[in-house]
Amino acid sequence: MTIHDVIIIGGGPAGCSAAVYAARKRLKTLLIAKEWGGQSTVSSDIQNWIGTPHISGEKLAENLKSHVLEYKSDVLAIKEFFGVSSISGSYPLFTVQTEDGEIFYSKTILIATGSSRRKLSIPGADTFEHKGLTYCASCDGPLFGGSPVAVIGGGNAAFESAAQLLAYCPTVYLLNRSEDFRADEITVQKLKQNPNLTILTCSLPSEIIGTQFVEGLTYTNAKTGEIHTLSVSGVFVEIGQIPATHFVENLVDLDQNKKIIIDPWTGKTSSEGVWAAGDCTNILYHQNNIAAGDAVKALEDIYVTIHSK
Repeated sequence: MTIHDVIIIGGGPAGCSAAVYAARKRLKTLLIAKEWGGQSTVSSDIQNWIGTPHISGEKLAENLKSHVLEYKSDVLAIKEFFGVSSISGSYPLFTVQTEDGEIFYSKTILIATGSSRRKLSIPGADTFEHKGLTYCASCDGPLFGGSPVAVIGGGNAAFESAAQLLAYCPTVYLLNRSEDFRADEITVQKLKQNPNLTILTCSLPSEIIGTQFVEGLTYTNAKTGEIHTLSVSGVFVEIGQIPATHFVENLVDLDQNKKIIIDPWTGKTSSEGVWAAGDCTNILYHQNNIAAGDAVKALEDIYVTIHSK
């Protein structure tokens, strides 16, 4: 029976960064990657991946995979195309079963499975995704410089996206379905002072309109029932994320949004021998660079833990 030092679950920036560092430290490692690249594979032009001014999400995924494959050897094994269905056991011996029924064993676990964006379910949303409708202001916002845009959502992520867009868009509309916001009050009040931001409360998006690309957004006032149309070139959706943590619900503590609760210093979870990093965790900010850094930090702590026993 082969017992790995660490099994890393996830093929995005977090999982790939951890795999490279684990291999360099000569930890016997298994990377389980159902797919490569994470959420950013849908972006046509990523401009904030440090060291690369412009890169497509598809190319980023290729680069991450090729970097990991450089280290594939006697210490680093890779299992592709299948996710993890369950993890059982406890430190220092965990049993990991993949979706195709294969079983692996490890002293420690690093969960880096990320999350998926909660999709907007209105007419036109699927049609115009990547054609003006996007789920990442950091990735795609600069493409809409000089154009009016709309942000859908009322949480911190929505207000942070609006703040980024105000740097290069003349008009930003923020649509929230109720009168109350989930964002921090200090953030809301600060953004309200910007004359280029129009906040529309009790506004329910009803349709994305356009020909080849987004040309407008129709919404309904929840109080009056009146229907309005905004002329915008971009629609940024920030209505929450769905973390890929279903397989660890009985293993580690999760917050109310099903994100893994970690110690921000080390990446440790509530379960000894299990670490987590990236968008599947309850960290405040979610970016590729942050996920990669947090995974390296967790891997460093895993290394110290293994060699201190």
